[in-house]
Amino acid sequence: MTTESVIQEKLMEAYQPIHLEVVNESHMHNVPEGSESHFKVVLVSEAFESLSRVKRHQAVYQTLSAELQGGVHALALHTLSPNEWQTSASTPDSPQCLGGSRAG
Repeated sequence: MTTESVIQEKLMEAYQPIHLEVVNESHMHNVPEGSESHFKVVLVSEAFESLSRVKRHQAVYQTLSAELQGGVHALALHTLSPNEWQTSASTPDSPQCLGGSRAG
C-alpha cells in the first residue's frame, strides 16, 4: 500500500469528508524519483465546522502521526468546513521547491 493511499484511507475514516484530495507533490522537490515525501491535502469535513485552522491542522497531524514520523517530510494542509468549501471551492497551488539543486 502506498503512503498516499494510507493517508487517504486514514483521513476518510477519521473525518468522513465531503471532499478529499491527497496529492503526492514529491516530484516538485529535490528527492529521488518515485518518492512519497511531500503531500498536499484538501480535506472538507463537517468535523471542522467549529474548529480554528490551528485545531484542524493539529487534528490531522495527530491522525497522520505515524506517517509524519516516517517518510512524510512535508504536508500542505487545506482543511475546510463544507460552508467554507462552498464559498471558495478551490485551494492555492503549492509553491515550487526552493531547495537544493538536483545536480549538486
